[in-house]
Amino acid sequence: MADIAGLAASAAGGGLFGLIGTVIGRVAGVVEARQAQAHERARWSHESDLLKLQMQAKAAESESELRLAESSGAWAGLSASLAAEAAIGESYKWVNAVRALTRPALTVLLWGITGAVFAGADAAGRQGIVETATFAATAATLWWFGDRGPRREVR
Repeated sequence: MADIAGLAASAAGGGLFGLIGTVIGRVAGVVEARQAQAHERARWSHESDLLKLQMQAKAAESESELRLAESSGAWAGLSASLAAEAAIGESYKWVNAVRALTRPALTVLLWGITGAVFAGADAAGRQGIVETATFAATAATLWWFGDRGPRREVR
């Protein structure tokens, strides 16, 4: 009977240790799965952040290219305008006088509009309107009078 009791105790002990080993193995598997999932979530988050940064960089690049295209178009328009004016040539004295007075009159008118808008607009509407009027008046002043400097003779 001692042999049977020893055999039963060995079987029970082996079964118990086998069961404990299985539970430990399952717990270790769950822990490993959680770690793998956490690693995948971190990797996906990192990839998502990289994609967002790439999108922002492409958006900034597109915006920069758009500004460059607008700027080059503006310079081409200015160049064409100056070339067209240079091609007009001389005319009657009264025509030249009217042409010469047009720029100053328009500039004074634009600055007057800017002042009137600034004085008459409320605080909410003043910002955008004044910026636009100031841009127009400044552009007129610098563009119309910028090419009126004294001409230097080439020696």
